[in-house]
Amino acid sequence: MIEVTALARRLCWLLFGWFRASRWSTLSSWRSTAPTSTAVVDLTHEAMRGPSAWSIGDRELMAAFVSKVNESQFCIAAHSATSGLWYGDHEKVVATLAEVETAPIDEPLRATLRMLGKLTRGHSIDPDEMGAVLAEGVSRQQIEDALAVCLAFNITDRLAEAFDFSVASPAAMNAGARHLLKRGYR
Repeated sequence: MIEVTALARRLCWLLFGWFRASRWSTLSSWRSTAPTSTAVVDLTHEAMRGPSAWSIGDRELMAAFVSKVNESQFCIAAHSATSGLWYGDHEKVVATLAEVETAPIDEPLRATLRMLGKLTRGHSIDPDEMGAVLAEGVSRQQIEDALAVCLAFNITDRLAEAFDFSVASPAAMNAGARHLLKRGYR
């Protein structure tokens, strides 16, 4: 197989950080998509670390929630660890992913997660559902920011599954979380 380019290796490390080195040879298809890969990194970094009324912890929780809907075990673990570390409360993250309706989170975030879940599952939302999010005090800009997270992680989850990323140990996932909090997604 053709070796993966350095850019594709960097992209994978920056996006996912912890996947097994033995997977490199299976990623040869990335060679032809390196420009697109750079766009995905930029999109993800902006969605997760760009200016927003949502905290970094909130956006990481959104990423974990979208990943749960998509059943991407690697991304659930990675972004749960990152959100939990940012909040300083891993149990809050666990409770939210287990049952958003009873989770110890604010109503605007709960309404937003509901909307992201419906969009991820059904691929659409109607005006009434968007009105319900706005009625909980979520601004239009916050909705746009949440939709950017949703877009980024619908892409990322599929990449993680396509490349068969495996969940590392909790210590490794926490190390990756510290890296994401310190450096972001670039």
